[in-house]
Amino acid sequence: MKIEKIELFQIRIPLVAPFETSFGVTTDRDSIIARITADGVIGWGECVADGDPGYCYETVHTAWHILTDWLIPMLIKAPIDHPSDLPQRLAWVRGHPMAKATLESAVWDIAAQQAGLSLSKFIGGQRDRVVVGVSVGIQPTTQQLVDKVLSFREIGYPRIKIKIKPGRDIRDAQAVRAAIPGIPLMVDANSAYTLNDVGLFKQMEELELLMIEQPLGYDDIYEHSKLQPQLKTPICLDESIHSPADARFAIELGACKIINIKQGRVGGLTNAISVHDLCAERNVPVWCGGMLETGIGRALNVALASLPNFVLPGDLSASNRYYNPDLIDPPFHFNSDGTLSVPTAPGLGINVVEKRLKHITVRKADFPSD
Repeated sequence: MKIEKIELFQIRIPLVAPFETSFGVTTDRDSIIARITADGVIGWGECVADGDPGYCYETVHTAWHILTDWLIPMLIKAPIDHPSDLPQRLAWVRGHPMAKATLESAVWDIAAQQAGLSLSKFIGGQRDRVVVGVSVGIQPTTQQLVDKVLSFREIGYPRIKIKIKPGRDIRDAQAVRAAIPGIPLMVDANSAYTLNDVGLFKQMEELELLMIEQPLGYDDIYEHSKLQPQLKTPICLDESIHSPADARFAIELGACKIINIKQGRVGGLTNAISVHDLCAERNVPVWCGGMLETGIGRALNVALASLPNFVLPGDLSASNRYYNPDLIDPPFHFNSDGTLSVPTAPGLGINVVEKRLKHITVRKADFPSD
């Protein structure tokens, strides 16, 4: 595969409604879209870094710098044999997994198109539909949270995740569980607690939660290994897992029973598949997390979630959950059985609406290979 041109688009796209977590409130999403042309084929990638460093150290601005000054020059200097070669090709740049994943996504898209296969089939996916859940941000009041959850249940989402933070945790979780008894329910703390809060999590045991996601430090594995043995409820690690090595460490220490795989967080699809395979070997179930992606990143996530060990519903809501209109047409629609359909056209299998992309672009840069 010989790259002919790489284009970057920094975009700002409004959310349908504000989304609040323990990090803060998001009303517009800043992101970077990559369009790579290789051998006459166009591939798309999306950077999942936020506009601020609340979730991790990478931001849209750091990713733009790393992409333009380092990663893109490294990528276009020689032909690519296979997308899985990219982690090694880009290894000289330490860290910055979200920036790296942006380019890798587009290269995987091109390679699958060249093979005449959907990305799902190209990486060994086994499903034509993936079961999805919905992530509900912190609402102004507990009752408004319950009302929001019930509205998503009416639509048919089979799993509910609510965000929690100190002061908005046990009462919210109890109220939601009372409103949806028997429905898979999980809470996501986004690293807002410490080991001193073990009593709070023990209170939650009676709610029969599907899991507690990332309760302790964003970079911690060790202290989670002290918390998990005290709870029957599975702990799921998210922010702590940046690589297959982190996943192996967490499993060996018994720090969690479930892992959330976000391909952008682990440096791209190649590493995401490695984490999936490792967890499958160790009988650790995984699910696919979301980062408020547009349809471009969502298509990659859906393909990833078609792999066999993604046995838990992912945060892969329909396009209109966050954006209306989305960057792609047709957008992802929620099926009546609680699933999203896996695209079957070659590559990501999406159609990016160039007019919409241009409308929300705030900065653009072109990088020809010559």
